[in-house]
Amino acid sequence: MNRSYTNFSSSDQQKAPAGATDEVIDISALLGTLWRGKWLIALVTLIALIIGGYYAYGVATPLFRATAVVILDSRQEKVVDFESVVGGLGRDATTINSEVEVLQSRNLLEKVVKTLDLTSDPEFNPSLRSPPLKAQIRNWIKRTANRLFTGEPTPASAPTATSEALRQQRILDSTVNQLLRTLTISTVPQSVVFEITVETEEAQKSARIADTLVDQYIMNQLDVKFAATEQATSWLSKRVAELQTELEGAEARVKNFNANTELVSTETLIGLERQIKELRVRIDNATAERDRSATSLARLQAAKTPQEQAELANDATLNRILLQIDQPGSRETFQQRYDQLVARAQVEADRAENQLAALEKSSTELASQIDRQNTDLITLQQLTREAEASRLLYEYFLTRLKETSAQEGTQQADSRVLSNAVIPGGPSAPRKSLVLIMSAFFGVLLGAGIVLLRELRQNTFRTARDLEQTTGLSVMGQLPLLPMRHRKDVIKYLVDKPTSAAAEAVRNLRTSVLLSNIDHPPQVIATSSSTPGEGKTTVSMALAHNFIGLGKKVLLIEGDIRRRVFNQYLDTEAEEGLVAVLTGKRKLEDVVLKDNRVGADVLIGEQTATNAADLFSSESFVRFLKDARTRYDTIIIDTPPVLVVPDARVIAQHVDAMLFVVAWDRTQKGQVEIALQMFESANQPIAGLVLNQISPKGMKRYGYGGKYGAYANYGRKYYVD
Repeated sequence: MNRSYTNFSSSDQQKAPAGATDEVIDISALLGTLWRGKWLIALVTLIALIIGGYYAYGVATPLFRATAVVILDSRQEKVVDFESVVGGLGRDATTINSEVEVLQSRNLLEKVVKTLDLTSDPEFNPSLRSPPLKAQIRNWIKRTANRLFTGEPTPASAPTATSEALRQQRILDSTVNQLLRTLTISTVPQSVVFEITVETEEAQKSARIADTLVDQYIMNQLDVKFAATEQATSWLSKRVAELQTELEGAEARVKNFNANTELVSTETLIGLERQIKELRVRIDNATAERDRSATSLARLQAAKTPQEQAELANDATLNRILLQIDQPGSRETFQQRYDQLVARAQVEADRAENQLAALEKSSTELASQIDRQNTDLITLQQLTREAEASRLLYEYFLTRLKETSAQEGTQQADSRVLSNAVIPGGPSAPRKSLVLIMSAFFGVLLGAGIVLLRELRQNTFRTARDLEQTTGLSVMGQLPLLPMRHRKDVIKYLVDKPTSAAAEAVRNLRTSVLLSNIDHPPQVIATSSSTPGEGKTTVSMALAHNFIGLGKKVLLIEGDIRRRVFNQYLDTEAEEGLVAVLTGKRKLEDVVLKDNRVGADVLIGEQTATNAADLFSSESFVRFLKDARTRYDTIIIDTPPVLVVPDARVIAQHVDAMLFVVAWDRTQKGQVEIALQMFESANQPIAGLVLNQISPKGMKRYGYGGKYGAYANYGRKYYVD
């Protein structure tokens, strides 16, 4: 019972195969839904077109667009090489993007604003425009309140110099902001070309602003280069002066050093080193000679015997005297001669020592002279190098100063104008045709959205197929909405127009009820609905009248004794009916009404203090129905709505067929599902459903008129309404 289907159209819903998901969208159903809502879509589209046309032709301010074209000129002719002083721009993406930002910079735009005096133009200076109505009302309320509470107008404070400066700055900032909104900078792909586009309310103004911006951009490049060159010249001038002073000081130090020291040269130093080398050789020889003399003297002095002395002295005279040593006077002669030899050795040793000391002194003096000369040479070389370095640096900066000074009059901008802005011949915005096309497009989208939203929110039944798919029960009848203003005219209409679509629909319902069980056609038939007002009483009346046409003896019972609406269909003032029979006060044949229009016996309800559900659950009601079955061929009971009171479920236990009435395009699906679940919970199945109060015009409006029998054009040939 509790089934649900997701679709845009209940009528075009195709039965989903087993295993199909509920989220499948039927494209044909979607298109069908949009087609049914074509008039709403057309209306919304028309409204959107009217709004768009009003905006394009009546409200929108015409805007004029002018474009100036600039190229980065990287092939400038160079008189001298200035790249090291002020480099030119490259051609890579980073440079191009940087130049785009320069074109949109506030400093550059402020120059444009001041050049063209845009602060005096109301289009760019919002403070010159008339305040909006909201602001005027707010100011008026403020002034009025001030007068009422203080009795004096709002005093105007005297502007100070600071506040005036701030106000002027705010005006300038807002003007620049507005200029930014009108400005568009774009680059031509695969090139270094910029397109500067300005869109304003005046054609000449747009061209003038574009050209001025380009001029200021080029002038800004020249100003930047001039400032850089001027700054470089000033710095180089100071630096050259400093270097000149340093060079003069270095050269003076070299000159003073040369004047205060002996002549120093590398050749002299080499000669002195050669001399000290020879002197050191002589010192080595003198040292050896001194050592030899000292050793010889020490041996002579150490000898004791004449033989040792003669051997060490190696003197012929001493050796001859030694042979006569034993003769008188020979020993004294030997000793004298030996002493002479020792004295001579002593003299030689002293001479060797003195000579060595003299050589060592000369070597020390010469080494000191060499060290002094070497130190002076190093100092001189250091001073000379410093002076040469200062000279080179001074000459380099002097050259750069001359180049930079020469550049001050030869700067060229890195960009040049390819094309000045042309005064546009017509407005660029609004594009009226595009506005109308977009309005129509959004109108169609909005209309389609409204139609789909309305269809998605639709929670009622419009076709029998939708009702069957939702509930799982068969629809036995589809009854149109009768063109009656009063309920008393319902039976009269069916009697007077037996071949109308409504009469044939009731006959189809009757046939479906009888064929629902061919072997045992239902004798006791009850009608119910989810809520009041769904036409179940009308269905009961029409069925009773239609069963009379088969020659049946029919009893129509008003089971809705709480509401009691039969007197609105029938001309009767009866006060006793069903309750009197059930309580035993009256017999059935005494209280039934004979209505010539219905043709059936009618047993009306009556007011009672007893609860209706308890009354229908009583044994007397069972006996009453058992007795009525023996007297009548068909018994039709009009029961209350099942969602309101439980009477219908109680009565359903004693009937052969329960017809459940659903109002077309009004009864909510959730209400029907809950009502059917209530019958199912009481183990009382519904024999069939009746889709009631169908509007033929509504069926055609929703697009169902060409598909469903009595509501199609071909059905008119069979009915006489």
